[in-house]
Amino acid sequence: MFTHPAALGHDTGRHHPESADRVRSVLKMLDRPEFEGVLRKTAPVAPVAALLAAHTKVHVESILAMQPAPKRPFYIDGDTVVSSGSVDAALRAAGGAMAAVDAVMEGKVQAGFVAMRPPGHHAERNRAMGFCLFNNAAVAAYHARDRHGLTRIAVVDFDVHHGNGTQDIFTPDANLFYASSHQHPCYPGTGMADERGVAGNVVNVPLRPGSGGTEFRAAWADIILPALDAFAPELLIISAGFDAHGADPLAQLRLQVADFTWITEALLAVADKHCPGRVISLLEGGYDVDALALSVAAHVRSLMRL
Repeated sequence: MFTHPAALGHDTGRHHPESADRVRSVLKMLDRPEFEGVLRKTAPVAPVAALLAAHTKVHVESILAMQPAPKRPFYIDGDTVVSSGSVDAALRAAGGAMAAVDAVMEGKVQAGFVAMRPPGHHAERNRAMGFCLFNNAAVAAYHARDRHGLTRIAVVDFDVHHGNGTQDIFTPDANLFYASSHQHPCYPGTGMADERGVAGNVVNVPLRPGSGGTEFRAAWADIILPALDAFAPELLIISAGFDAHGADPLAQLRLQVADFTWITEALLAVADKHCPGRVISLLEGGYDVDALALSVAAHVRSLMRL
């Protein structure tokens, strides 16, 4: 597991759903004895060059230049907050994703989980939005390509919101695969089934509000997992959002903890076939802290092959 106290220094304000309590709840859960075998590592700062692989120079420089005074955060848009600690947190969220790639590719761990914030999957190539500053999954994918020579890299996303940012970055590159199940209609309004990428390398399955485990599992078993298997990734990156849980306040899907166990194990089966087993998972959404902690525990338990 890769994390850093900087994740708690990203101050979004008292009533913002993407709060430091999210990571606090996850870390408290993963401190339980059953997870004592999880290797703990510090999430490093991502170098600017790595950010520029996924984002434009204008975007990266604009985020790095944001240095609000302490206790005076400001909003980039109606959802996305920057405080005095946000840039460090965002750099370490991306850097943790890169470090997890290295650990997996160098055989130090079989799977890596990055417990950092802010999340990343809404950050487009030239735009921060939806609580996200840098696209951690995309930064990790390009790092895997540039440092480790991989060609086919997949990001799969079970967050309740569509990862428009990852899709935006991956769409023109046939060797990058992005797949998502997500509620529709819901923020950000993207992710229709006919959005297919440059070479069928994008797969979207919108789910109606109120959908539960039956619809979710069918979406993955019938559509996404076969497409992922056909793509045959050399590395699998999971955008692990847990806001599709039925207790989450920001959307209306009705998943339970067992559904997150199921999808994690299904994804590991594909990774075992093609990678072999090389998986990293990045924390995205999840805004009911109790449901988030329980769901992450189930996810990490599966990553540990328990």
